[in-house]
Amino acid sequence: MKKNVVSALLVMACFSGFAQDSKSKPFTTSGKKIKVFTTAENTDLRLAPTASLGFKPAKQALENEVSVFVNPNKQFQTFMGIGGAITDASAEVFAKLSKEQQKEFLDAYYSKEKGIGYSLIRTTIHSSDFSSESYTYVNENDKELKSFSIDHDKKFKIPLIKEALKTAGKEMTLYASPWSPPAFMKDTKSMLKGGKLAPEFYQPWANYYVKFIQAYEKEGIPIWGITVQNEPMATQTWESCIFTAEEERDFLKKYLGPTMQKNGLENKKIVVWDHNRDLMVQRANTIYSDPEAAKYAWGMGFHWYETWNGGKPMFDNVKLVADSFPDKKLMFTEGCIEAFNPARYQFWANAERYGINMINDFNNGTVAWTDWNILLDEKGGPNHVSNFCFAPIHGDLTAKKLIYTPSYYYIGHFSKFIRPEAKRISTSASRSQLLSTTFLNTNGEMVTVVMNQSDGEIKYKLFVGDAESEITIPAHAMQTLVY
Repeated sequence: MKKNVVSALLVMACFSGFAQDSKSKPFTTSGKKIKVFTTAENTDLRLAPTASLGFKPAKQALENEVSVFVNPNKQFQTFMGIGGAITDASAEVFAKLSKEQQKEFLDAYYSKEKGIGYSLIRTTIHSSDFSSESYTYVNENDKELKSFSIDHDKKFKIPLIKEALKTAGKEMTLYASPWSPPAFMKDTKSMLKGGKLAPEFYQPWANYYVKFIQAYEKEGIPIWGITVQNEPMATQTWESCIFTAEEERDFLKKYLGPTMQKNGLENKKIVVWDHNRDLMVQRANTIYSDPEAAKYAWGMGFHWYETWNGGKPMFDNVKLVADSFPDKKLMFTEGCIEAFNPARYQFWANAERYGINMINDFNNGTVAWTDWNILLDEKGGPNHVSNFCFAPIHGDLTAKKLIYTPSYYYIGHFSKFIRPEAKRISTSASRSQLLSTTFLNTNGEMVTVVMNQSDGEIKYKLFVGDAESEITIPAHAMQTLVY
């Protein structure tokens, strides 16, 4: 990491203070300072401390002013975490870094003091497109799973997961997703290009999830939960498998849920859908309206790729699911910048896509947010079907250096400061140029994230209860306010 970035992160650690337990007293701004951290385009500011400000009694907000309003008395969902996926690709690239770069990389993501404090990991159940090859954990035609082994993962993926867990400490949640059942279990006899799980393999496939969890936990890696199927309505050139809403519902209630329970894994969470926002309402309606299926579902995962057809992100669908089924949780399970192009490592709109999505998703009830690959090489891979993409950090194995993209810092404006068990707080902005969300950490610190999407610097007032402060945010910038 660049020296100025490291120094900025170290200064942030010094700012980190402890306030009263948020559960014991109502939040107050009395005697508090606002610590401002900024990342901005066309500057050297990257998660840099840029101001320390005070509060004063609030006056009536005016129409010709720009304002952000925070109401500490209105609390919503409990925050679970932010993180990214440890794929085969990420682990293979990590293994090729120098020891010094490996340490820098682990700190950059998983250290709260030196980096951005990730608290969430997604991984794959055998191969995805971001693997060097297709593979499973069993021999061909072994429907009884007698040959089940995760030896493949012990070379690259498991060692990286263990290092991430060690660096992060106790605040870490890990879940896993399958891209396709083994070829012999599918009607197409191929892991690639869609196809469906053959009915006679519903039970063996349910057993497979159990074997995976047991094998990983035997390695000392606690599994929080699983998703039923990555992108169950997409026929991809890579590993993929189609489940209609009714098929996923029935697989969950008749096979996966009961099988997990029967094997003593009823405490593991099961996440449905794990696909784009476009069809999530129909999937939620179908699964959650069936009590026998719904009882096994912790909540719903979703992705951001519904924009593939030229449309805009469908954030309202997230809110509709949250409003319709308030007892079920929402988790963003995957997003990345598609179509890798090394000329766009520092393309600012990529970072802003993260900011827009994260703020809207949190404000619509999402409890956790997971980026895709945490690390890729200078080609946007490895990927065995050439579906090359961006990651927040790239390891240029030819130049032997780590490349930090603006997306890394934009994600960090949330993940470093908002900690697990925080409560989302009512927040709104008076201008569309600004987006904002707020969380109250369990130690009593309030964290407000503000994003300026405009081409100009904006001076805005932060109203918190009956107090206010005035802050300036540069053009195309992200700020985190801690108070």
